[in-house]
Amino acid sequence: MNDNVILKTNLEGIKLVKQGKVRDVYEVDDHYLIIATDRISAFDVVLASGIPYKGIVLTSLSLFFFEYTKDVIDNHLITGDVDRYPPVLQNYREILKGRSMLVRKAKPLTIECIVRGYITGSGWKDYKRTGEVCGIKLRDDLKESEKLDEVIFTPSTKAEEGHDINISMEEAKNEVSEDVLNKVENASKKIFSKGHDYLKEKGIILADTKFEFGLDESGKPILIDEVLTPDSSRFWPRDTYQPGRGQASYDKQYVRDFLENSGWNKKPPAPELPHDVIKNTSSKYRNIYKIITNKDIEDIR
Repeated sequence: MNDNVILKTNLEGIKLVKQGKVRDVYEVDDHYLIIATDRISAFDVVLASGIPYKGIVLTSLSLFFFEYTKDVIDNHLITGDVDRYPPVLQNYREILKGRSMLVRKAKPLTIECIVRGYITGSGWKDYKRTGEVCGIKLRDDLKESEKLDEVIFTPSTKAEEGHDINISMEEAKNEVSEDVLNKVENASKKIFSKGHDYLKEKGIILADTKFEFGLDESGKPILIDEVLTPDSSRFWPRDTYQPGRGQASYDKQYVRDFLENSGWNKKPPAPELPHDVIKNTSSKYRNIYKIITNKDIEDIR
């Protein structure tokens, strides 16, 4: 396994705009450079341990699905090819290769766009309590992890710290215009459907996913950030799927489960992850990449 884990970047002379839970964003002329590190977060806390190949998997899958879904809505991607980056970035090519994207600038919307095809996670908790998810009434007899009669669009707030909060469409209209909201809802459902059908052929169920959109310089909504990755989506193996219980997954649920059983109070600092948890989590990320693309992530480096 490649132990060259990158937890933090420092591109001297390049303006750091934002450091998120996973990504570092730099400003390069009129563009942004987004670098996916190997940081991993759980329960809204960034862990001290990194996951080998994680940032490369997230970037590579985003590049794949930005290309695959560009007929649905335009996105911010310019290139993920380091050879096409501006000269000022060439000194950092070994850090950037495989884990970075040069993108158009956009003003991010203040909501996250979540599409659910199955009832699970926070949606399941809301449904058990109210029979609804984000104000959408669902039929009374749903079991955990069951496929919904139709996919639903459930926006949430975008919290810099703490948990995102599910909101109704009416509440979302307080954050973005009705026209933009309708456009991103339509695009989100179409991308979900296209991704769901593709992944189904690979033996994967796309249970739900989160999209982020921004407004380009003309005010048009475009897809930004990441798309259909294990960090933004719930991927379940089709061959073990069974409604009425939680599902095995290809995402970071494995890490969450370890932390749940560790006695940690879910407040910083988080405990160090044991070597076997790091190794197995890395394997899950690399495995999902291979299933989706039929390629080995190690070949990128």
